[in-house]
Amino acid sequence: MKKVLFVINTLGQAGAETALLELLRKMDSEQYEISLYVLMGQGEMVSMLPDYVKLKNSHFDNRSVLSAEGKGNLKKTVLKALLKRGNVIRKFPYLVRNLCYMIRKRKILIEKLLWDILSEGAERFDEHYDLAVAYLEGGSTYYVANWVNADKKAAFVHVDYEKAGYTRALDQDCYKHFDQIFTVSDEVKMAFEKAYPEYSKKTQVFHNILDCEGIRKRAEENEGFTDEFSGIRILSVGRLTTQKAFEVSIDAMKMLKDSGENVRWYVLGDGDQRKKLEDQVEKLGLQKDFLMPGAVKNPYPYMKQADIYVHASRFEGKSIAIQEAQIIGKPMVVSDCSGNREQVIQDVDGVLCDFTAEAIFQSVRELIHDEAKRKRLGEMAAKKNEDSSMEIQKLLALMEG
Repeated sequence: MKKVLFVINTLGQAGAETALLELLRKMDSEQYEISLYVLMGQGEMVSMLPDYVKLKNSHFDNRSVLSAEGKGNLKKTVLKALLKRGNVIRKFPYLVRNLCYMIRKRKILIEKLLWDILSEGAERFDEHYDLAVAYLEGGSTYYVANWVNADKKAAFVHVDYEKAGYTRALDQDCYKHFDQIFTVSDEVKMAFEKAYPEYSKKTQVFHNILDCEGIRKRAEENEGFTDEFSGIRILSVGRLTTQKAFEVSIDAMKMLKDSGENVRWYVLGDGDQRKKLEDQVEKLGLQKDFLMPGAVKNPYPYMKQADIYVHASRFEGKSIAIQEAQIIGKPMVVSDCSGNREQVIQDVDGVLCDFTAEAIFQSVRELIHDEAKRKRLGEMAAKKNEDSSMEIQKLLALMEG
């Protein structure tokens, strides 16, 4: 039986983690001995791991990485990694060099600086694997490249490499250690190859594996909205982070209310921008109109019950949330950015708009007043995602030579 190790940064409720769980469910447990190591040792989705997956962490915290308690635990993990093996001293030049670069670029991303230290401070195992898979860029990629013993190694890239803040200096050319690099979309592949043209021959697209039928079934569960609102419901799903840019959506919602629309906007997700966004909502008087109830285990009934899905982010790799909304058949408005434009065809299965509050407002308002278009876009969106279960063969082929 061949041994496969997957490594991911956390198991918090997010798109890449959802895609990984579905990939693990597609693995043949009678043919492969499957292990998972979570670099930060934390995340609420650990309860959803298939029984046959061996969790390698000696200690694991199942609290949300976005909760107050979870954030506190993450800080302790970072501190331990800094002190372990003399990392803070050995890595000091690396930290200073890359921090100075970020300051010059006016884009300071502390988490990117710490991934290498976290990978070096993580647990290590003597086991040898037939295949080791780094399922996320950053920490898990550094860990598999430098600290895992395997015949073959594969790395996944889920984001626009440059826009997400990664650089070759941060990565220290870790990708030379991988036999195959998988990107989740063609645009992500193009962005990665721009940074690493020498690895283009070992880079290919690996589409997210989603359980379409399972998503549709879960959308029928007795959950969803409970506020008995009778107007148009707008839904967004995503973490409250800078990348997702919900402050722009809040401004668009203010325009909708000022124009007299009977709408309510819901955001399912949590993140470090919550307080800032809540202050903006209060300042604009939208406390009853723009609601952020947090992350939920099953967002699909909300998607089904919503009238319009909106995904207006600064950049994407390939959004799992967009794919899920398409599977459920939702008409949608998405920002015209990398990732999104690969998933939505203008006026065929959705609406692409400029990344401004005015453009989002105008696009949403048009759909509010055109029920026939909403129905047509939703029907086309439902046909969008075909079965991608065979994608796994690209990964398994590495072990077969």
